[in-house]
Amino acid sequence: MTYFLNALRIEFLKIRKSKVILLTALAFSIAPIMAGFFMFILKNPTLAQQSGLVSAKAQIAGEANWPSYIQLHAQMVGVGGLIVFGFMMSWVFGREFTDKTIKDLLILPYSRSIIVFAKFLTVIITSLLLSLYIIVFGIIIGVIIGLPGWNVEMIQTNIALFVNVTLLSIFVSTPVAFFASYGRGYLAPLGYVIVTLVFAQIIAAIGYGTYFPWSIPALIGGLAGTPESLQWSQFFIIFFIGIIGVGGTLYWWRFADQHD
Repeated sequence: MTYFLNALRIEFLKIRKSKVILLTALAFSIAPIMAGFFMFILKNPTLAQQSGLVSAKAQIAGEANWPSYIQLHAQMVGVGGLIVFGFMMSWVFGREFTDKTIKDLLILPYSRSIIVFAKFLTVIITSLLLSLYIIVFGIIIGVIIGLPGWNVEMIQTNIALFVNVTLLSIFVSTPVAFFASYGRGYLAPLGYVIVTLVFAQIIAAIGYGTYFPWSIPALIGGLAGTPESLQWSQFFIIFFIGIIGVGGTLYWWRFADQHD
């Protein structure tokens, strides 16, 4: 346990010393800003049309209230989370090869498995903190806009939805770590993220997103119109992908020869 905590501390120190987390948070801030913009348009359609923000025929799904607003955040995390969480996974695992620190890391007096699990836990915690920042920032924007419909039951239900979508998005991002390790850098994992994101949109559009793991988080968040309940089959699909990502990364780190 001491070795694991030391490895975890080192990983968090790397993140704290880097500007990546700050830049990622700034990029992710687009989600609540856009959600707030959509709610503003829905709440003030006449003003938006007169100012030229939208045309008279433009329509945005949903209503200008807190449930729709938070659900919109969940949808954005379901789509954008594949990029943001995938990028974090790619950076945490791929930077060791890009910065040529992989050999220094592997001579530490503990198992490679400890290093891998510490990196995964670092990404999970960091991703959850990013999501927490997004929802808090979004709530502040919603208060400024003056959205109606705030109550305890609403906040519990929709925040739970947001958390579920966040966790699902993180879990389906675990294979990125394998591609970052196998590809020894950033190019392969980022290419993987782009491909899965494109296919997630295409497969969801043709009606088979329920069975495609990278489409499921956005559908659960309500991308198709209304939030969906997570089915057991979907849970096992995502669990399977998550285990493959973690297991494949662990196997590679334990048995692959390191020449960098």
